[in-house]
Amino acid sequence: MHHSQINADVRKLIAEGTVLPAHPLALTAERQLDKQHQRALTRYYIDAGSGGLAVGVHTTQFAIRDVGLYRPVLELAAETAANWTKRPLAMVAGLAGPTGQATAEARTARDIGYHAGLLSLAAMKSASEDEIIAHCTAVAAEIPLVGFYLQPAVGGVILPSRFWQRFAAIDNVVAIKIAPFNRYRTLDVLRGVAAAGALDRVALYTGNDDHILLDLMLPFDLRDKGVTTRTYFKGGLLGHWSVWTASAIRQFERCKAARHKDSVPADLLALDARVTDCNSAFFDVANNFHGCIAGCHEVLRRQGLLRGLWCLDPSEGLSPGQKEEIDRVCREHADLSDDAFVAANLDKWLA
Repeated sequence: MHHSQINADVRKLIAEGTVLPAHPLALTAERQLDKQHQRALTRYYIDAGSGGLAVGVHTTQFAIRDVGLYRPVLELAAETAANWTKRPLAMVAGLAGPTGQATAEARTARDIGYHAGLLSLAAMKSASEDEIIAHCTAVAAEIPLVGFYLQPAVGGVILPSRFWQRFAAIDNVVAIKIAPFNRYRTLDVLRGVAAAGALDRVALYTGNDDHILLDLMLPFDLRDKGVTTRTYFKGGLLGHWSVWTASAIRQFERCKAARHKDSVPADLLALDARVTDCNSAFFDVANNFHGCIAGCHEVLRRQGLLRGLWCLDPSEGLSPGQKEEIDRVCREHADLSDDAFVAANLDKWLA
């Protein structure tokens, strides 16, 4: 599947930038798929106004592949979305593993109706740059790709600007999620895409949960041979946006409106720090992100969108002190939540 085959409205949505929440996994206490709450989450993200969904990604738990849930979870999200709304949605499937696995997952996602695959390179840590590019090219032959610069703390591979130049040159790449949580490595990706002459084709999406709003509103000037190219992040694909999503979409729209202007409101710049403070609790920064999935689950549990915090791996849960940190940010940043929106619609989503 080539990106030219994507529905024109969806392709425009991806190119111009949108909000793509990383979809969590709803489980019962027995660690079985909780279809009722899984559907409710999908409906929540759609009604909040998201431009699509990322399913089978880190926030969905990579371990779904080990327990036979990869296809069922992707199918459930696609079916629920199609039955809930007729507006265009960009459906992105997480792809992982060595080349054989990643290409098989790409075919599965494509056959279900997903438009693109977010390609994790965590399985390629010991591979050379040439081998990784060959891997990416093979997967891109099956489905349009969203590149993924995942932070090393949760399995990512450190990749230089040269790699991103070669990656962006792959014709079927439509976007890159930049999530190294590092300003230097973020600039490596931007420089690489610019050097490939691909800024018009490859949409830049932030996954930097430590600077979400700044990434979305500020210009980036890239210099080459005395020539300046100015570019912007177009959207975000974020685990952080799996919670308080209606509020996140309002923030995204404010950031979009602030672009291409001579000045940005100070209050909007300052809001970045508050969002980062919330993320520090949700993503368990104090414990090197150990409780990042459980932290998001806890916020959704408090709202009634999940029954509990259960992860497929019983060792994954809240870290010591994380619940108290979530209490703190929920109290101090209550105006950033969407609790009232969820409460008003929860029964409908659970029906």
